[in-house]
Formats: sequence, structure tokens, C-alpha cells
Amino acid sequence: MLHQSNIVLIIGSAPDALRARAWDKKLFSHVVAINNAWQVRDDWDFLLHPEDFPAARMPLSIALQQTVISAQDYVPVQNDYGGFVYAGGTMAFTSAYWALGQLRPKVLAFIGCDMVYAATGKATHFYGNGQADPLRRDVSLQSLEAKSARLRYLAAQQHCRCVNLSQAAESRLLFPRSSLAELQAHTLALTAHNSADCFDQTYAAQAQQREFDLNYQYASGRYWEHLALISASECAAVDALWLQALARV
Repeated sequence: MLHQSNIVLIIGSAPDALRARAWDKKLFSHVVAINNAWQVRDDWDFLLHPEDFPAARMPLSIALQQTVISAQDYVPVQNDYGGFVYAGGTMAFTSAYWALGQLRPKVLAFIGCDMVYAATGKATHFYGNGQADPLRRDVSLQSLEAKSARLRYLAAQQHCRCVNLSQAAESRLLFPRSSLAELQAHTLALTAHNSADCFDQTYAAQAQQREFDLNYQYASGRYWEHLALISASECAAVDALWLQALARV
């Protein structure tokens, strides 16, 4: 049975993720934690992590109502949305596509997923300093903004709106900013809004067609094992189309 609001909260590891500790769980249908973000609050529903996530960083105990989602669970779902090369090979996007496919939300609400990292000397994550995974050199991560635009578009095709609950000054997510109060007061308005209206459909169709023609899809999800077949410039061209699709409206 779907929760009345059907709003999925996705928690990343940016410092402002700690704001989510005080939020009423009743507002959300599900809480999805990424990697170390299970530490933010103990009532998360799903924890997603990559294959190389250290076992020592996993929670010591998991409640009956909680589920850990591993690669064998999220790779097939990610492939349903075109695969990792086009979606962006970092867990913020992977978790979002998994939630989109498995939970069918009306709203995907993000906190701690801005992917903007503090200058040296300041904490990069809520737990201190960590690796800035989305900023690594990777053919699938040339434009985090384009990947977020793509996610926003594909979510809209399911009548789901992506919103950013962050209060950070900068974000790589090209989602509308929202607040907890707005979610509480305007849930019906949020869920009824189809953000596909924010896209130039011609450019979006061109981006999807180019993805199809390139066929950078690998059932295992391990696209890094096929880098010789993947053109960084072609991927950048697809990213450019997604950015044009959003910017021209």
C-alpha cells in the first residue's frame, strides 16, 4: 500500500544532511540512506551502498523493517533507466533511480546530496572528511548537472517531482529548492506537478535517441570494464543535450 504522501527522502552525506535528524518520519513514505548516511537517523527504510563500501562502516544492527540494497538489487533497476554511463556512476543518482523504479514516488526529496565539497580544512561530510566520489575522473561524471537534469526528466515521465531540501548556497543538482514546510503544506500541489513541462521535448528526445544509438549499456553495471568502447566526447555531447533541454524553457 502506498503511503498517503508517497514522498521518498534520500539522504546523502553532505554536512547539512544532519538537519534531517529532526524531521518527522510521518511526512515521508520511505527514507533512503546512501552509504554512511544511515548514521543520520536510525529509522531509515533502505540503505544503498556500492560494492566496495567497507564492511566496517555498515550498521552493527538492522531492524526488521530495514533493508540493505546492494549492487545485485540496484543494477537491474538502473539498467531499466539506461544504465550507469548515462545516469552517472555515483550513489546519489543510483539511489534515486532505484527509488524511482522500486518505490514509484510522487516526490523525490534530496538532502545532503549537493555534491559541492568544502575547501581544505573544512568537513566535506557530516561525519568529517571523506572521499569526494562524484568528483573523481570518470566518463560518466563529466557533468553532474546534466545527470541531474536527466534524472529530473525521467522522474517527470513517471509524474514524480525531484526537489532539493538543502539550504547550501551551491548545488550540482538542477532541482527546484523546497523546504520541509512546503512539503508539509503543499504536498498535493507538489505531487500534481509534472516537471516535464520544464524541458524542451525536442532536445530531450535527441538526448535519449543519442543514448540509444551509442548503446553504452552493460548488464553487469561495471561500465569501467568497457572503457575502451566508451567515448568521453560522445558522453559529453549527450550531457550537453540534457542541459540544453532544461535550459531552453
